[in-house]
Amino acid sequence: ELHFPSLAGDITQKGYEKKRSKLIGAYLPQPPRVDQALPQERRAPVTPSSASRYHRRRSSGSRDERYRSDVHTEAVQAALAKHKERKMAVPMPSKRRSLVVQTSMDAYTPPDTSSGSEDEGSVQGDSQGTPTSSQGSINMEHWISQAIHGSTTSTTSSSSTQSGGSGAAHRLADVMAQTHIENHSAPPDVTTYTSEHSIQVERPQGSTGSRTAPKYGNAELMETGDGVPVSSRVSAKIQQLVNTLKRPKRPPLREFFVDDFEELLEVQQPDPNQPKPEGAQMLAMRGEQLGVVTNWPPSLEAALQRWGTISPKAPCLTTMDTNGKPLYILTYGKLWTRSMKVAYSILHKLGTKQEPMVRPGDRVALVFPNNDPAAFMAAFYGCLLAEVVPVPIEVPLTRKDAGSQQIGFLLGSCGVTVALTSDACHKGLPKSPTGEIPQFKGWPKLLWFVTESKHLSKPPRDWFPHIKDANNDTAYIEYKTCKDGSVLGVTVTRTALLTHCQALTQACGYTEAETIVNVLDFKKDVGLWHGILTSVMNMMHVISIPYSLMKVNPLSWIQKVCQYKAKVACVKSRDMHWALVAHRDQRDINLSSLRMLIVADGANPWSISSCDAFLNVFQSKGLRQEVICPCASSPEALTVAIRRYWVMLIYVDNLETPDGVPQLCRTDEIGELCVCAVATGTSYYGLSGMTKNTFEVFPMTSSGAPISEYPFIRTGLLGFVGPGGLVFVVGKMDGLMVVSGRRHNADDIVATALAVEPMKFVYRGRIAVFSVTVLHDERIVIVAEQRPDSTEEDSFQWMSRVLQAIDSIHQVGVYCLALVPANTLPKTPLGGIHLSETKQLFLEGSLHPCNVLMCPHTCVTNLPKPRQKQPEIGPASVMVGNLVSGKRIAQASGRDLGQIEDNDQARKFLFLSEVLQWRAQTTPDHVLYTLLNCRGAIANSLTCVQLHKRAEKIAVMLMERGHLQDGDHVALVYPPGIDLIAAFYGCLYAGCVPITVRPPHPQNIATTLPTVKMIVEVSRSACLMTTQLICKLLRSREAAAAVDVRTWPLILDTDDLPKKRPAQICKPCNPDTLAYLDFSVSTTGMLAGVKMSHAATSAFCRSIKLQCELYPSREVAICLDPYCGLGFVLWCLCSVYSGHQSILIPPSELETNPALWLLAVSQYKVRDTFCSYSVMELCTKGLGSQTESLKARGLDLSRVRTCVVVAEERPRIALTQSFSKLFKDLGLHPRAVSTSFGCRVNLAICLQGTSGPDPTTVYVDMRALRHDRVRLVERGSPHSLPLMESGKILPGVRIIIANPETKGPLGDSHLGEIWVHSAHNASGYFTIYGDESLQSDHFNSRLSFGDTQTIWARTGYLGFLRRTELTDANGERHDALYVVGALDEAMELRGMRYHPIDIETSVIRAHKSVTECAVFTWTNLLVVVVELDGSEQEALDLVPLVTNVVLEEHYLIVGVVVVVDIGVIPINSRGEKQRMHLRDGFLADQLDPIYVAYNM
Repeated sequence: ELHFPSLAGDITQKGYEKKRSKLIGAYLPQPPRVDQALPQERRAPVTPSSASRYHRRRSSGSRDERYRSDVHTEAVQAALAKHKERKMAVPMPSKRRSLVVQTSMDAYTPPDTSSGSEDEGSVQGDSQGTPTSSQGSINMEHWISQAIHGSTTSTTSSSSTQSGGSGAAHRLADVMAQTHIENHSAPPDVTTYTSEHSIQVERPQGSTGSRTAPKYGNAELMETGDGVPVSSRVSAKIQQLVNTLKRPKRPPLREFFVDDFEELLEVQQPDPNQPKPEGAQMLAMRGEQLGVVTNWPPSLEAALQRWGTISPKAPCLTTMDTNGKPLYILTYGKLWTRSMKVAYSILHKLGTKQEPMVRPGDRVALVFPNNDPAAFMAAFYGCLLAEVVPVPIEVPLTRKDAGSQQIGFLLGSCGVTVALTSDACHKGLPKSPTGEIPQFKGWPKLLWFVTESKHLSKPPRDWFPHIKDANNDTAYIEYKTCKDGSVLGVTVTRTALLTHCQALTQACGYTEAETIVNVLDFKKDVGLWHGILTSVMNMMHVISIPYSLMKVNPLSWIQKVCQYKAKVACVKSRDMHWALVAHRDQRDINLSSLRMLIVADGANPWSISSCDAFLNVFQSKGLRQEVICPCASSPEALTVAIRRYWVMLIYVDNLETPDGVPQLCRTDEIGELCVCAVATGTSYYGLSGMTKNTFEVFPMTSSGAPISEYPFIRTGLLGFVGPGGLVFVVGKMDGLMVVSGRRHNADDIVATALAVEPMKFVYRGRIAVFSVTVLHDERIVIVAEQRPDSTEEDSFQWMSRVLQAIDSIHQVGVYCLALVPANTLPKTPLGGIHLSETKQLFLEGSLHPCNVLMCPHTCVTNLPKPRQKQPEIGPASVMVGNLVSGKRIAQASGRDLGQIEDNDQARKFLFLSEVLQWRAQTTPDHVLYTLLNCRGAIANSLTCVQLHKRAEKIAVMLMERGHLQDGDHVALVYPPGIDLIAAFYGCLYAGCVPITVRPPHPQNIATTLPTVKMIVEVSRSACLMTTQLICKLLRSREAAAAVDVRTWPLILDTDDLPKKRPAQICKPCNPDTLAYLDFSVSTTGMLAGVKMSHAATSAFCRSIKLQCELYPSREVAICLDPYCGLGFVLWCLCSVYSGHQSILIPPSELETNPALWLLAVSQYKVRDTFCSYSVMELCTKGLGSQTESLKARGLDLSRVRTCVVVAEERPRIALTQSFSKLFKDLGLHPRAVSTSFGCRVNLAICLQGTSGPDPTTVYVDMRALRHDRVRLVERGSPHSLPLMESGKILPGVRIIIANPETKGPLGDSHLGEIWVHSAHNASGYFTIYGDESLQSDHFNSRLSFGDTQTIWARTGYLGFLRRTELTDANGERHDALYVVGALDEAMELRGMRYHPIDIETSVIRAHKSVTECAVFTWTNLLVVVVELDGSEQEALDLVPLVTNVVLEEHYLIVGVVVVVDIGVIPINSRGEKQRMHLRDGFLADQLDPIYVAYNM
């Protein structure tokens, strides 16, 4: 690495101030010198007098001179100055400290190919230690003061100011602390309409004692009006983002017709202000005629033979070592004899005499390193002499080199079986332990053949190569990398090869024995054409300068021009720039011998600025202006034009190219240059379709006539033909990006980004610009390598300024700007950026950027129009409308309980306590419960009489020790097991009301105990019953730290029970009195207790008995948490009512033994089993690889007829299906797996029973669902969403679908709220506050029209009913209920209803490292939280992918992406995500995220 000191010696403070003001002066806002109205105004070439100005700019750090243009830099600076007035307040992303990479420059030891370029180029010689390095922080201060005086302020998070050294940031943070955003009362709405629910945060009815700051994950909330603590940093940033997004966007959305739910994406109309071409139709231009010179050879091999025999001592090629000393001189004689040897060896020494491996016309790969042109040259001419087709390619360094797979594809399609290489290269190839060269990824099997003399055999005297005149056989194949990274082979015939050499000889005026210095890659393109082919035709002497020497000494090519008095030099603009940076050390440079300096990347218009600057500096060293000759070329068309005169660049923004039929452009239009000539490629090898498209084009005039009978070849260059037949190139087709109908060129955007101050920010000018297609349009992505010493603040400031500059100059939004650490982008063999590989890494999420800024809000303008809510239609018209359209009102019911005749003995008892006493008398020794331990052994069991006796003892304890009255509430805090059941019936015997409470987790008391305390307080429990162990836990030191242990009610320990029986067993006076309370935390984080009466409890048990056909001889396995809902009823109540045996498996035991549940099911030959999603997930993940060993252990699930997942959510179809598939081999019938559905108002509405049809799955259109409409589609159609029926409706249950707003009944095709009417509905919420309105609304609702008499309970879930073709048990058509999601969780965005789970499913699919995801909205911004399973370095890869997938699949723009560790998203006992808790934790800064990105 060379670092050139910009200024010799030290600098005084005064000098520093002066220098600083001079540097900064140029960028302080001042009246722009260029008239903005005339961006095309031509400025005179810079004369030597302004060289000083050029020096000043140059010393400001390393920057790619090929992209430098003074006019452009001024335009960029002017645009940024305009922006300074209305400063964008972009919230800085928050990073975890470990992600803030802090390195010094020395920490980077760049690899050998640290920079340099194929096409994209990059810059050498970073000037360090210059006074200009202070410029960044000065600008920063200026920017900060602007930001603070502006209206909105940029808050810097504490985690992002830890980048150290940036005092400005700390000052900014201090100022922020004072100017905090006050307006917190109601977060503003970003969209055009307001949703009433967007801001309310439900607060659980919590304890009101002295509160400590709530721990995240607790069921408690913050104390502010809208649930946002005012001190929160996050909410301030969101506020800022909202303010920024409220600014008007440039393109207004056009009005257009939208069908009710066919969301149309906005169609991009062409820009009306776009200038129309006005010129006349252009004419085809001709180059000068190729003069015929009598002594030109008839073919290139003939030329080699002539020189090799007439003047064998003439030097042909001189190669250099890395010290710049001549390494080897190849003469024409040696080249001739060596090529003969190669030709002979290829044809006669590979394979056998009868079966040679290579025959004339076969393709052979040439694999030579960049520092060995002599060996390459001998091999190339050897192939020509043998009439074999050489395919020169790069040396594969590793097995997974960038793009090397594609090269393999090219070799395979060319049928290459032999690779020629040099000795050194062969030794350097990666080898297997046996010394074999491994097959590279995607490559065919190759025989490697070394072409050094000692490995070759001398041809016999009588053998002589067959030298013909040039014909139309293929001479060689040149590889070309396309925009998408695929590699094509362009075939060049022998005639084209010769004609091209002749054309170059004439155009460049080559004569015999001239010396030419070549810095370019000699394997392809201009380097091959001038340095290997044309040179031999004219017996010229080539001085070849390897890339490795240029890196050590950038001046080497200029020194060689002087040393050898060379007439011609072939370089890239990068080489000129490097020479500029380094030229000060040289005194005796003289370039007067040069008559031609060929600039090979002249097709990039930005190369001209390097030429301009180079001329300024070296004019004094004898360089003449007319010597510099940029040339335009492409692999297909070879050399298109060489400029022998100076041309001013015209900056073109809007590119118009002809599409479809190739039409001739007008004179003032820009299009693709096409050529018709002999000296061009003829095809893409083996690809006839693409060949036709590129090599056989017949351009049409406007009248539709072809302009010539000969085909033209598309060059891939964009430009126009100017006056006097001059060819102007403005860019490449590969760099073209069409964004909302307008064309932009990647090179132009690179130039703008590089002109942004501080210019030295981008490491060596390494920037990649490409487009990705998201939501039916191309979006621009910019990836740049940042300097190793840049701080977070520098990066972010630079990014926001680049956005402004590109917006002003190109009028286009940048979708994503990513910064990666220096030297990390994939490189091409000569050190440039490998564009397609970079794009590939970006799209698959393995680019690992260190900073990302996404701007979807500003650039995505084709979203569908927000939906306007229609005014509601009156009830009568709805009825009429439904009748006319033949729609049914959506309602359904289970079997009628009254009409079922069965010998249900338990029916004659009103109360469960009576059923238990009756069972204890009639079947005392019948086992009701069996509890299993983690090894699957029986830990405990209960017969009817044992349960009855224990319940009696507990009742005595409650009355005597607890002194409880009839109707007092008792909290039962037990682990899942037998004690819990006995305690429950003990309470019933004593006339008390039990509440089951999950015990605190011993390892996590701090978060679990407050919930226990809260339930005990909210339920007004007079007493708490538990085991001895938990008893100690509740009074422990750890407990005292979490809650106030003095306020516990009386705690009874049931491990030592009294020995006596109660005087009498309490019998309730009325079936409608309270039997028990069921407390549960809903998904929205609400703690709600519901009241279950005795009548409802008995009806519930009867309903389940009928649905599942339960009777005493049956066994049922239950692996559920027994604390609330259906789980509790199945664990504690059903066995007593129906008399069947329940095998109880505590779900916590599965953590140590995942197979426990399934082994029990198999061992006890169980036909019906119940589990939760978390249990199913444990089995799927934990036993996935063990099915074989389980089979060996005799696990058999073939007897299972129902396996029901107990849930309060939309069925998780992916999980149930993977579970069914996984255990199919163990006999599980796929139809056995089903789900149930219950909620707070009714603990079980549906449950797949034993009889009745199998659960059905339908596919609905997700877009229609957003509009509350149900449209069935075929499986696999776009936007389809699979929904599984939630089991059969229980007997005695009636369901109707109602409009949640108007409470009117809905038709079959509508999504609405599920309302339920049944004998086992809960009778109301149990609250301290007695919130009557909520109570009556949820439990006692009536329809607004239709059947207005029935009392319904509202479930709070959206769903729909569908009448299927199947038949029910009672012979009716079967009605299936599909649950879509909770009303509270549904998000209203853009007037449509979204369900979080749908967005989360898409996000989890986006990248392999996303393990879990939760979404919620805040101030109508969509916030996506993802759990990252991988290194923190991957966190930023997720931001673009998450944004892309949500845009593509849901037409929504993500506002904030939060990347967190595994396990941060809180989950309740049923395995449901607690999104509202997560939201509160996020707003209160309690998540400790790895990264938070605020999308602009």
